[in-house]
Amino acid sequence: MRTQANTTGRPWAIPVAAMVVVATASLLAGPGFGLLPFFTAGPALAAARGTSRTVLGVGAFSAALCLISSVADDHLGNTRTLVALGGIIFVTAAACYVSRVRRQAERDLVDVREVAEAVQDVLVPPLPAQVGPLKLADSYLSATKSARVGGDLSQAVPCEHGVRVMIADVQGKGIEALRTAALVLHTFRDVARGPLGLCEIAARIEEVLATRTDGDRFVTGIIAEARNDGSVDLLNYGHAAPLIRRADGRLELARPAEHALPLGLSGLATPHAPGPAATRVLLAPEERILFYTDGLSEARDDRGEFYPLQDRAGGPLSHSGPDRALRELRADVDHHTGGASDDDSVLLLLQFERVS
Repeated sequence: MRTQANTTGRPWAIPVAAMVVVATASLLAGPGFGLLPFFTAGPALAAARGTSRTVLGVGAFSAALCLISSVADDHLGNTRTLVALGGIIFVTAAACYVSRVRRQAERDLVDVREVAEAVQDVLVPPLPAQVGPLKLADSYLSATKSARVGGDLSQAVPCEHGVRVMIADVQGKGIEALRTAALVLHTFRDVARGPLGLCEIAARIEEVLATRTDGDRFVTGIIAEARNDGSVDLLNYGHAAPLIRRADGRLELARPAEHALPLGLSGLATPHAPGPAATRVLLAPEERILFYTDGLSEARDDRGEFYPLQDRAGGPLSHSGPDRALRELRADVDHHTGGASDDDSVLLLLQFERVS
């Protein structure tokens, strides 16, 4: 369903109130102050939110108040009144044009947002809420308020023994970063369901980055496989370590056994060097692992201090239900930053349920 441009509410209320204020001030100030030109503000203000019809109505109202004030000041028919009326007519005509241009721009913006949302839904379709004993939830926040598309990405694909997960952050911004994100996501979804191991999946992504991008793009990320027995294997390619919340409330980082270069930079590694070894963590029932991009870990307050993830995330992540836990975590980050965000961020929370 097509979203309409925003013309709801009472777009005439503020211009009319302003004109009443001008008329009252004119009557109180008396004939010597010459406030008649201020009536042109009415149609100018109406152009900010109203349609052309609203602008014309406010312009007529402004002209009527101007004439009433002129009669009260005994200025009807003199040059000051004629100049004020001419100004109202001119500003009303200009405001009608501005209103039409603004409304067309609003319709164009609606179209852009709809396309952006459609692209995002294709790139990152909704995660399955549960795969076997594994519950999943995700949250995406774009630094660009008018769109949800960015270079941060996450995906989860059911596989034979559980679910395979990828979270990543594409270097750069804009269309090229989005194109790279689409290639990475498509490749991961294409091969993650099959028999390939995590290292082989990463090799496929490396190949795509080398052959189908400009060669200057790299991707920090984690490729993981969470199994139905609660074990999770992690391959970390220069990405922030996932955060584990244990059943007793303790938080710990799943740091990689060895550091690896981001995907797309394998050419800088030592020739014939083996890829990173997987790090295995074990989750007990009701324990959670949080994957995130640096838009969370590097969120700053007004003093430039990073969000203290290990110190503050325990409370939000203790809430029942993965979706609510992510909402509470977002709220806590907003409290830390004052609601300001200058980077995209993706959160993906995986919870191991008790097997009945």
